[in-house]
Amino acid sequence: MTVLIVDDHPLFREGLKQVLQNLAEDTEVLAESDAQAGLAVAKARDDLDLVLLDLSMPGMDGFTAVERFGREAPGVPVVIVSGHEEAAEVRRALSCGALGYIPKSTPPNTLIDALRLVLGGGIYVPPVLLHAVQDPDPEAVEAQAESGEKLAPENLTGRQIDVLGLLAQGLSNKLIARDLDLSEKTVKAHVTAVFRALGVVNRTQAALEARRLGLLK
Repeated sequence: MTVLIVDDHPLFREGLKQVLQNLAEDTEVLAESDAQAGLAVAKARDDLDLVLLDLSMPGMDGFTAVERFGREAPGVPVVIVSGHEEAAEVRRALSCGALGYIPKSTPPNTLIDALRLVLGGGIYVPPVLLHAVQDPDPEAVEAQAESGEKLAPENLTGRQIDVLGLLAQGLSNKLIARDLDLSEKTVKAHVTAVFRALGVVNRTQAALEARRLGLLK
């Protein structure tokens, strides 16, 4: 696992380095103080797994940097780690291509869970901001369009609980399908049922609600 931190505050960079050691074994953490230097690293390294980017830095602004990383390091997820918690900035960052937005006030364990979600193919938005920035997953749109009585959490099948557990770990539908030996279409149907049962509209909410209800060990 190779992670690039782009942030102009040395103390924050060093603290984040220590936290990231818990993300995966043998995590290598690279750090730069501005976006231009970070982009140079991304061009020089073909083993980057994740970029953590501050929004407010000298030189290139973070929104432009997100778009540049998307063009120059395609396939490498970019997550904003910022001191700003305004919904408008979260929406703009996601529209520029960021796959997550983590406030710097986030506890270390939550930050690690958020990054695992992104690495598994999900998108992380702080629960407190979900109502303001929601852009529902396709499964959520389909779930809301379903007619009939809403499912109850206690009526989830064993297989749906299995899917929920892997979803909460941050796995994408493709990886869940592989782990459970199911088709992606079947996994999507299970995810839709889980969303309906929990009354949520995205994967982050599903994981939080499942833990609140004690559905996950």
